[in-house]
Amino acid sequence: MRALFADLVEGMRLQLVSEPVWHQFPGPGGITGLALLSESHIACHTFPEFGSMCLNVFCCVPRERWQFEQYLAEYFGATRVTVRRIERPYVADAQSA
Repeated sequence: MRALFADLVEGMRLQLVSEPVWHQFPGPGGITGLALLSESHIACHTFPEFGSMCLNVFCCVPRERWQFEQYLAEYFGATRVTVRRIERPYVADAQSA
């Protein structure tokens, strides 16, 4: 998971504010990670009991599309990757000014 965060930061040209914070749940529990970015944050939660992971990359600065489907399928051997991309217009509306 640390390598995933490092790859995201480098590949998307993001800026870490501090080192990521990690929590390993006891027993067969998963991992939760959070990285604070100058652009916002990266968060992940793993669910070993379901063989899944939830990854959130939130950027307040527009970025080129990153190949999440390909990367996650190759890196984790995922058989299914679902990506939801939400475009947020961070340009002030001229009429509301």
